[in-house]
Amino acid sequence: MEPTEPMADRETTELAPRELRVLVAVAETGGFSAAAGRLGLTQSAVSHSVRGSETRLGVVLFDRGRSGARPTPAGERAVAHARRILRMYEALAAEARAAAAGGPPGGDGPVAGVLRIAAFRSAALHLLPPVLTRLTARHPGLRPEVRVVRELRAGTAGEVAEGRADLGIATLGGSAEVPAGLLSGVLAEEPYALVHPAGHPDPRALPLLDWDENCGSYTRAWWREQDWIPTATVKAEDDGMVLTMVERGLGMAIMPALSLAVAGDRVGVTDLGPGRPTRSVGYVTSREQAARPAVKALVRELRAERDRLRG
Repeated sequence: MEPTEPMADRETTELAPRELRVLVAVAETGGFSAAAGRLGLTQSAVSHSVRGSETRLGVVLFDRGRSGARPTPAGERAVAHARRILRMYEALAAEARAAAAGGPPGGDGPVAGVLRIAAFRSAALHLLPPVLTRLTARHPGLRPEVRVVRELRAGTAGEVAEGRADLGIATLGGSAEVPAGLLSGVLAEEPYALVHPAGHPDPRALPLLDWDENCGSYTRAWWREQDWIPTATVKAEDDGMVLTMVERGLGMAIMPALSLAVAGDRVGVTDLGPGRPTRSVGYVTSREQAARPAVKALVRELRAERDRLRG
């Protein structure tokens, strides 16, 4: 017989859902009073709950100060786990009800409840709409929620790691690695192209337009080898703004295929040749979310859309 952990030890480290909700609320609101207002509790109840959680875990979770409460490194990790655990509680309830109602025929199980997706702008605009249209038609009990997240620093993968999203549409293999413990899969390899005003006789002579999310290793290593590419003279908020500026003749840009889905007749697209840079677009999810029928169904639809675009 395998040794078991004493019940007393387990009781000192386990946190109840209410305690997890308090940790998340304090982290997201930045203080005990604000968290109390969000949860409908008194400030003393929130403070008591946090102290109890810290005692059970044996670590300080928040730095208290006049400006509020900020998670310590241990607190950031605890809050991320708390969000992910609470999401699984929500999924448990939704999927159990769907199973009791019969669920859909076949598949991996009942597909129902909220499905939280983080995606960078062009993926949210051009990749997800047909995917979610098919997904919700097949599974009416599913309620997708999409949040646009800039692919800077932790990006969409960070949203999954922090428990704010069940799945993220991310750029993979660039300068930011997928956080440890998460699962990922490639959906498409996107080529970059030279984008310029249609009909321009010498587009390479135009000023360079760029945006912050285009600063990954996908393009920069290649750019350094190109003596014809100048330093960007205009930085825009996102790829949509860059495309609009190109359309109005303000310059040229180096852009990935997904960003060009709505390029009009006034935009010219020139292949950069066999050495052109590419980026990998894929999905990121946690191990526990990957087992959910809703996430499995979404991944299937994403792969089907990938195959449709290839064909």
